[in-house]
Amino acid sequence: MLFTAERIRYQQTNSFSRIVTDYLTSEPTLQPFYNLPPTVEGIRQAIKARQKIKTNRKVLVEVLQQQYSRVEHTSDVVQSIQSLHSEQTFTVCTAHQPNLFTGPLYFIYKILHTIKLSRYLKEQFPTNDFVPVFYMGSEDADLAELNHIYLQGRTYEWQTTQTGAVGRIVIDKKLTGLLTEMEGQLSVEPFGKEVINLLKTCYTEGKSIQQATFEMVHALFGKYGLLVLIPDNADLKREMISVFRDDLFNQQPSEIVGETSRQLAEHYNAQAHPREINLFYLKDAIRERIIRQENGFIINNTDIQFSKEGLEQELTEHPERFSPNVILRGLFQETILPNLAFIGGGGELAYWLQLKELFDHYAVPFPVLVLRNSFLLIEQRWQELIQKLGLSTVQLFLPEQQILDNLLEREGKKPLLNGEVAELMGIYEQLKQVASGVDHTLTRHVEALKTKATNQLQTLEKKMIRAERKKHAVRQAQINKLKGALFPHGLQERTENMAFYYAKWGHSFINDLYEQSLTLEQEFVVLVNKD
Repeated sequence: MLFTAERIRYQQTNSFSRIVTDYLTSEPTLQPFYNLPPTVEGIRQAIKARQKIKTNRKVLVEVLQQQYSRVEHTSDVVQSIQSLHSEQTFTVCTAHQPNLFTGPLYFIYKILHTIKLSRYLKEQFPTNDFVPVFYMGSEDADLAELNHIYLQGRTYEWQTTQTGAVGRIVIDKKLTGLLTEMEGQLSVEPFGKEVINLLKTCYTEGKSIQQATFEMVHALFGKYGLLVLIPDNADLKREMISVFRDDLFNQQPSEIVGETSRQLAEHYNAQAHPREINLFYLKDAIRERIIRQENGFIINNTDIQFSKEGLEQELTEHPERFSPNVILRGLFQETILPNLAFIGGGGELAYWLQLKELFDHYAVPFPVLVLRNSFLLIEQRWQELIQKLGLSTVQLFLPEQQILDNLLEREGKKPLLNGEVAELMGIYEQLKQVASGVDHTLTRHVEALKTKATNQLQTLEKKMIRAERKKHAVRQAQINKLKGALFPHGLQERTENMAFYYAKWGHSFINDLYEQSLTLEQEFVVLVNKD
């Protein structure tokens, strides 16, 4: 094993929203917004609910077989696809956009969590089978969010003028040129050439981003039986025509989610906001909103227009040209998959909590929501510094200045005036009693003097603390360096790309992450490299 592990509560990281931490602690205010808890019993009830609903397994299997025809099969993948024919097989799903070269670390964390939970459920329910699925959000058009990675302090960004769904965008020389730049940075590591060759094999010129991402994820996780599903498909979207029609012509989803969002907003900030129509028009290099007007429908930022009858015909003949936004994406996913649990990040869980009534309306089982696994990776060189500073794991998540102040306080070097302030307060209380005996109106004057003196002492204390901190400039620099390495722009998993760690440890990195992945424990894991 590459790592030793320590678990802490998500609340101790100070990095997750209140809606997420409240969900983890089953706060009563959130319970009306989901059906089943992320427990074995919750999954048991989800199985019962799913068994009452028919999924078009034939179409799902055919689409998967077609999509996997382009890559070399593994026996595990073939078995996963074939098992979906059975009514006793269910899926565990995670989803993400096709970030460049897999994007931030949590991209692979959530996939490994999905695999681990699927295998755990097989142990709990041996008469059923559970298939892990990565549902690719390839229709996302926010290229600026997906076109870059961070690699140990360096940013690699793909500059392209292509538009539309990111998954359909084609790899060009500028993108492959990034791999050449990355090779210079990674080739010095033991497995640098291996990871670069893997990326070059998947991301070749002329291939679409969604196909490259498909191949990359399959290469990393196919041996675990993970299925990658690209939902940008006419046959899959045909399963949603009735819902799409309801959204286009009746605006029912907007009304339902809007009401749920208003209820949730009484306690939390709403993550997603429904529109009148929650579908985009997707064709060639276009993915734009469909807007209803008095005389029909227009496609935003284009000259394309439809009458009601024309749009109805377009939907019937070309369902693949209709792309759900965040409000309908989850319903689409749960309609085409026999799914039990959805594994997502904090932001994803927050918007899923707005959707329960939408699922109830369309009689689609609402999945068990599981917060994805989170890891902090600590290389040995940083662990040595942590030990030298005497920091606990939880202290790593504190602001830099607070870390230093805690160390100084522990060593008795943080100048505090608590005793002196208390003594001064006692003196002023005595003065108030004496002054009151002379003239009770003088007590207000004494109180004002006390406030002024207290403020002056607090100012003095702050100056003393700043002066003491300057004596520890070396330690401050060490803390700054440590925090910069472990928390670049926030949590490491939300910034760093996996390529560096793969270059350093090879596929053992993936294997060990799988071994350390949790199932339903819902805790944050800190991994320390043992080398």
